[in-house]
This record gives sequence, C-alpha cells and structure tokens, in this order.
Amino acid sequence: PSTDAATQARVMALFLAASVLGFSGPGLHASASRVSASSMTATEVKVSGVARNPHMAKLVSGYLFPEIAKRRNAYLAAHPDAKLISLGIGDTTMPIPAHILSGLTGSAAKLGTKEGYSGYGAEQGVGDLRAKIAKKLYNDLILPEEVFVSDGSKCDIGRLQMMFGSALTSAVQDPSYPVYVDTSVMIGQTRMMDADSKQGQHPGIVYMPCNPANGWFPDLETMPRADVVYFCSPNNPTGAVASREQLTALVKWAKDNGSFLVFDAAYAPFIKTPGVPKSIYEIPGAKEVAIEVNSFSKYAGFTGVRLGWTIVPNELKFADGTPVRNDWNRVMCTVFNGASNIVQGGGLACLDDAGLAEIEALIEYYLGNAKLLAETMKALGFKVHGATDAPYIFVDLEGASSWDMFSKILETAQVITIPGAGFGPGGEGFLRLSAFAPREACVEACERLTKMFKK
Repeated sequence: PSTDAATQARVMALFLAASVLGFSGPGLHASASRVSASSMTATEVKVSGVARNPHMAKLVSGYLFPEIAKRRNAYLAAHPDAKLISLGIGDTTMPIPAHILSGLTGSAAKLGTKEGYSGYGAEQGVGDLRAKIAKKLYNDLILPEEVFVSDGSKCDIGRLQMMFGSALTSAVQDPSYPVYVDTSVMIGQTRMMDADSKQGQHPGIVYMPCNPANGWFPDLETMPRADVVYFCSPNNPTGAVASREQLTALVKWAKDNGSFLVFDAAYAPFIKTPGVPKSIYEIPGAKEVAIEVNSFSKYAGFTGVRLGWTIVPNELKFADGTPVRNDWNRVMCTVFNGASNIVQGGGLACLDDAGLAEIEALIEYYLGNAKLLAETMKALGFKVHGATDAPYIFVDLEGASSWDMFSKILETAQVITIPGAGFGPGGEGFLRLSAFAPREACVEACERLTKMFKK
C-alpha cells in the first residue's frame, strides 16, 4: 500500500483502540483520514457511562479491618525492624489439629482417584454434614433439611441481605460486627447521612445501645420496631454473653413485633458456663422467628479454609405465608455452587468424637489467652469486659479516644489492637483485644503493655 494509505490504516487502528480504551482528545474526534500523529499526543481519560450504585456512596469509611491493616503496613514501612504483635483481627493462629486435617487431606486425595472424584455438589451442602451438624451441634433441635452449608457466616449475612432486600428496616447492637451495618447500607436500606444524622449512624438502621449500664443488652421496652434484628452472642466486639432470660425476652419481643432475628453464634463453643445458651433454638418458640448463622472458623481454625452454615427453620414464614427457607434455598442455588467438597470433608472430621475433642482443646487454649489478657489489663487499672465465655476483651478507656489509644499502643508497645469506634459509635471509648494469638505472643504483649502503662 502507499505511504498515505498505510498511515491512514495505522491512524484508524489507533483511533479504534483509543475508543475502546476510553481515550478522547481533539484529534480522536476528527475523521481518521485527517488525524495527524501529533494530534494524538494530547489524550485524556474519559469515565464510563455506567452509573455507580448510589448506596455505595453512603459508606462513609472503609471496612474496619483493611483500615487496620493499612495502618499496620504504614507503621512497618516507617519502622521496618519493628516486631509487631497482633491482638487485633480475630484470626486464629493455631495449626489445624491432626484428625480434622486428615478429613481435609483425605477428601483432597479422593479427587485424584476415579472412584473418589466428585464435581459439583448440592448447593445446600453434603447430606451427611447437614445431618451431623443437626445432631452433634444442635442435639436434634433442628432438622438436617434446615441446615444450609456455606463458605462462612460473613458471606451468608450478605446473602441474607440479598434475600431480604431494601424495603425493610434492620436493627443492630451498638457496638456490633461491622458487616451487619455495611451490608444493610449496600443493599439500600438506609438514607444518605446529613446534618441531622447522629454521629456515625446511618439513617434507616435501628441502633440498639449495648453498654455496661444495661449489661450489654438492649432495652427492649423502648426499642423501635425493626423487621430484622441482628444479634451476636457471645458478642463481637464486647465479649458479652446473653443469658437464657435475656434471649427468652428477645424471642418474645420478635414474636410480639412480627420481626425476624438473625442470631450470630460464631463464638458459641467458647461458652463454658452451665445453662448459658449456645444456640437461639434452645429458647422455646425461636424457630418461628430466628435464623442462625455459624461457622467452623473459630471452632477449628477454618478462617482460611472457609466453612459455615445457616439454619433456616421450616416454621419461619414471611408475611404472605411464604416459607423463608424456600427463598433462602433459591438464593443459595442461584449465587452459590456449594461449599468445597474438600472442605466439607474437613467439616465431617470436625464433628467426629476425635474432632470435637480437638476443637475443645483449641477453645481452651484461646480462653487461656483471654484470661491472661484480661488479668493484665485489670492489674493495670482498666475496667475489662468479656474474656469469660468469649475470646474478646473489651477494655474501658474511660472516655479516651479509641483511635488515639490504638495509635499510642502501636507506637509505644508495638502491639496491634482494635479501636472500639470501628464497631459503631457505641464502641468509642473502648479497645478490643483478641485472644486469637499464640500464647507466647500474648505473654510478650502483656509484658509490653505492662511496661507501657506502668511508666
């Protein structure tokens, strides 16, 4: 081809490529035959024509735990030789025990054989695992068909919000695990914050104050009605554990108000006090009002393995009489392909007698850490909550800024904690310590904190 034709061909190719990549400029809007090479040097990035989900803009800050990691990394960049100890995010640190591990490795090995290979499984989970959860963890209070195995309770909370939709009101403990609030915002249950909004609270969500004055349990007599109430016991972040009497009152409140409970029992195995419920279904009538989410993450060190479950009782129905279980099954079959068959093998091993004994040993180990941390902070003059029947220690800072204390401890003792403000406005003035650390790390952290606060 002639030089002019070749040049025009190259220009046309560049023009098309620029259009695809979203570039614009004076030369790119002209006819390809008149575009000169020099006119293409001035380009600008053009945004797409896709509108952003407006509800995402309502999230006024980043998710708590990535923000903690960001500050940790910034500190390490400035102090590369620092030896940080993390009492922050509730991530387990002990190795997966032998019998439970054998369930994982055995299931993985089967995939390498013609006889043992399996592909897609049931979205609701392996039948044997559903039955074992119902029997071993719930003493047959629930039916296997009411158990939906998943990749974790956090994911299930998001999927529950998808099922519930935007046209309802959610209530959360304040302070509480951030996922309940953030997913409510993302799905469209809230309005944009304005000058009339309470500090740190999203309009449209009912915040249930939980603090030392009310025993970390909401005042149900003055609480506004909400369609769905998210309640966690043992609680993250406070470590508070609801009594049988309190949960009975909560179930009654839900029945009287025609509301649902989403009961987060992720820390149930830490309950050792006799008579304290580990499941909401220990309360008569709860199957008519409550969904329960749970996970093997803290039971067996599965935070990275990912295996959980949600209980949706047959008795639970929407206002039009539709069983909630039907809609939940539809959601799971649409957006989830079932938990990993390898991981479910590990779950089955968890619920063998040998696996349950290994879980018990892990729980006792972390409770020992919690006791050590709580006793240290008490000896330093702090008021401490949690640590009994729970892996979290909630330290009262008596009005001090939790983010300021987080930074002070990081810089002085090189220990990572979690500021209570990250769990909602009710958490300001408190600091959360996690017992999910190696024992030697907890011992050294206590020594560093003692040295810091005794100055």
